[in-house]
Amino acid sequence: MMKAITLLFAVMFSSPLYADEVYDVLLDSMVDKNFVTVERLKQDELQAFCSKPRSAKVDEARAAELREAALEGVPSPPGGDYLGDWQRGEKVAINGKGLQYSDDPNAANGGNCYACHQLDPAEAAYGTLGPSLSGYGARGQSAAMLKYTWTKLWNTHAYNVCSHMPRFGAAGILTPQQLQDVMAFLFDPTSPVNRSQP
Repeated sequence: MMKAITLLFAVMFSSPLYADEVYDVLLDSMVDKNFVTVERLKQDELQAFCSKPRSAKVDEARAAELREAALEGVPSPPGGDYLGDWQRGEKVAINGKGLQYSDDPNAANGGNCYACHQLDPAEAAYGTLGPSLSGYGARGQSAAMLKYTWTKLWNTHAYNVCSHMPRFGAAGILTPQQLQDVMAFLFDPTSPVNRSQP
């Protein structure tokens, strides 16, 4: 196993010519477990584009095409309502379960938002990969702001083609209702996200 990991990192950070070898190493090193299959290792076009070494020349025209395709694939929220229930949205944001072999495939996935963002200013533990979203609702609820946030949650690649943020809606991680609830958690003035700093 250690040899496979060493080879994986060696080829990942060297040349794009080794992409097939990396995939083969992953296939040889992993097995299906419960509902999680090695099929997940297969990259879609966007993931393949964004997995190139940093030293590779970026095809800006292709990046623009992928970004535009992501934007065009974002649906309007059900019923045209961007905001659901913030209490349910808070539960989605703090839930890190879902899509792992040990999780119940029939249970709703969580967003695990705190892994990357500060939301509730009273929360003691949160990741810093993404920006703080504390006070997000202070930006207001203009049509443009609601649409921007919905799009970002549905498929962040519509704005940043190689973003590390999950494609919550486009990848089917969260349901439209869950996303509406997370939107309410971000925007509702009574949500913990928008309370004053302790």
